[in-house]
Amino acid sequence: MKRKERQHLKENELAHSLAAAREFVDTKRSTVTTVAGIVVVVLLVIAGVVYMRGRSDSRGQDLLAAAKIALDARVVPVGAEAGGEQGNLPAAATIGATGSFATEEAKLNAALPKLKVAAETYPDSPAGIEARYHYAGALAALGRSGEALTQFDEVIKRAGDESLYGRMAAFGKADTQAKAGQFDAAIASWKDLATKKDQGLPEDAILMELGRAYQAKGNTDEARKTYTQLVDQYPTSPYAAEARAELDSLKG
Repeated sequence: MKRKERQHLKENELAHSLAAAREFVDTKRSTVTTVAGIVVVVLLVIAGVVYMRGRSDSRGQDLLAAAKIALDARVVPVGAEAGGEQGNLPAAATIGATGSFATEEAKLNAALPKLKVAAETYPDSPAGIEARYHYAGALAALGRSGEALTQFDEVIKRAGDESLYGRMAAFGKADTQAKAGQFDAAIASWKDLATKKDQGLPEDAILMELGRAYQAKGNTDEARKTYTQLVDQYPTSPYAAEARAELDSLKG
C-alpha cells in the first residue's frame, strides 16, 4: 500500500474516532451535566459545613474565654493586705476591685452561668466540652454533687471515655462520688479506671484514691490491700509515702 493511501486511512480513522466521541458526548450531555451539577452542590455543602464549623468553634472559644475570666479570677478576702499571706495582692483588691472575688464560692457562682451557656450553645465542639467539664467541676466544688455527676457523665458521653476530657471527667466523677459519701459508687468508678492501663492513666493516683474510698467506707482489709499494691508496684511514687503512712495507721 502506498504511503499516501496509508496516511489517508489513518486520517479517516481519526476522523471516525472524533466523530464517535462527539456523538457519545452529545448523547450523554444531560447525564454529564447532571453529574457535574451534583459534584458542585456537594462541594458547596462541604465548604458550607467547614465554614459553619469554623464559625461555631470560634464562637464557642469566645464564650469559653468569657466564662474563664470569672473562673480564673483571684479570690481576695475582704481586708486582705497587699504582700500578705495571699501573696502580692494589688492594693485595689482590698476594696473588692473588679477581677477579684471575696470568696471561692462567689467566684464559682459567677462563673457557673457563663460556663453553662458555653457548654450548651456548642455542646459537641472542643470549647463546649471543655466548658462543660469546668461547669461540672464548679458544681462539685459548690457541693451540688447530683448536678455535677450528670455533667461529668455528659462530658464522657460527648468527648468519649478515651479522650483527655473524657478521662478527666471520669476522675472528677469518682472524686465527686467519694466526697458525696457515695463510697460504693466511687469504689466502682476507681476500680474501673484502674483497669484501663492502656490509656496512660496514673494508676498510682487511682490506687491512692481507691484506698481512701475503701478506708472511708470502713473496709480496712481492702484499703490495706490497695495501699500495699501501690507501695509494691510504685515504690518511688509521690503517693507511696502517704500510702505507707496509711498502712501504719491501719496496723495501729
